[in-house]
Amino acid sequence: MLIVLTGIDGSGKTTAARALVDSARAEGRSALLLSNHAARRRMSILSARYGWKLGPRVTDVIETGVRLFNVLVNHARARHFDGLVVMDRHLHCQLALRRTTGLGRGKLLPWLLEQLPAADLHVHFDTDPAVAHERVMARGTDQETVADLGAFRDAYRSLPEYPDFVKVDANGKPENLLAQLNRAITSANKEPALSSN
Repeated sequence: MLIVLTGIDGSGKTTAARALVDSARAEGRSALLLSNHAARRRMSILSARYGWKLGPRVTDVIETGVRLFNVLVNHARARHFDGLVVMDRHLHCQLALRRTTGLGRGKLLPWLLEQLPAADLHVHFDTDPAVAHERVMARGTDQETVADLGAFRDAYRSLPEYPDFVKVDANGKPENLLAQLNRAITSANKEPALSSN
């Protein structure tokens, strides 16, 4: 089963992904966690340290290149893995980021989304930007504002794919989020049996 997790920074995607994979392994099941990051955090740290100010198009080229590489490599890894595969982030994240900077969707990323194996379940972590901002600041590694996170949230919601995502309330504690995630997985596993009757 392939599960994709998306959401704004500070929504708890990575924490939930690790917890989900750890719990599956604890139950004796095969599980694999794959990260489709775009090096945004590293770029943010380097920009703050050296005073770099990259334009949105340059930033997008770098982030898209890194994310594309990770997505393609991780889909190849997932294809050869028998068990639960959890992908932390995907190409939708880059499409949402592009919207926040006024850049278009382009043709490559939407085309790739059609070509790559579809996730069995795509869970979007919907988070209040103020809550996400507190979490980001607690990490101490990112420089995000509430306004930036709000724009990112709105960008996700404007994606044409968004209505097909399973949404979970990611404002609570990690254990509550994991419980919601497990319920979504259980529901997704039951859908084929229900539809066949």
